[in-house]
Amino acid sequence: MNFVDTHCHIQSVGRNIGERGTRGLWSKAPDLNIQTILQNAQDAGVTKLICVGCDVEDSQLAVDFAQSHDTCWASIGIHPHEAKHYAGKDADLSKFADLADQPKVIAVGECGLDYYYGHSSPADQEKVLRFQIELAQKHDLPIIFHVREAFEDFWRIFDDYKDIRGVLHSFTDTGTNMQKAIQKGLYIGVNGIVTFAKDPAQIAMYKSIPINRLLLETDAPFLTPSPHRGRINQPKHIKYIAEFLTELRDDDMETLAAATSRNAQELFGGLE
Repeated sequence: MNFVDTHCHIQSVGRNIGERGTRGLWSKAPDLNIQTILQNAQDAGVTKLICVGCDVEDSQLAVDFAQSHDTCWASIGIHPHEAKHYAGKDADLSKFADLADQPKVIAVGECGLDYYYGHSSPADQEKVLRFQIELAQKHDLPIIFHVREAFEDFWRIFDDYKDIRGVLHSFTDTGTNMQKAIQKGLYIGVNGIVTFAKDPAQIAMYKSIPINRLLLETDAPFLTPSPHRGRINQPKHIKYIAEFLTELRDDDMETLAAATSRNAQELFGGLE
């Protein structure tokens, strides 16, 4: 059985560049180096990984990293938390846009709207999200969306465009929004949160995601699944997410692995 980790941030392991919060968390696990992380993933059957950028520097790092590692690919993104640093900054956005032409770039994101923390204003988040949607469409790339407590505005923006391909990363919202996403042709990304979710409605939502629209992700180094909560997350932990989902959904592991890997290939392409 082989798995695809469709969302991780391993490009900044052991580095002093990249998105600040991510590299700060990796620095708390000095015993982990990238060779160990990739070998651990391989040993766990996680044979393909998508390294996701969160700002221009981090996206460049993801591109360089993917080009240096056969099992990795890159997604370039400006996270909604970072939108205030890029809204109206044409030179920086142009530099970001240039990355879309680089080898092994297979998606744009993570990008979207996050009203939970409010690190950037809704107006700035919308400007930067629209820029990235239009960049993705120009290059015929799928989009990795981050949406938190902002679906009303997100659907309004989404519906201004046609033929968007993408995934709702780290989805924890309602069954209604999950069904709406499926109807609009999106995939649903599920990570370690599923293993410690307590809300019965949320658990029912995870159970009802159509298997042909389900993607697995770790968001490493964040969101470590049970039974390893409190430790730094790694792509190898996909297996705990898969095990939980097979029990919850009454699937078998081989079916889940094959379906989610096929879904990743169908959405992102180029994972060869």
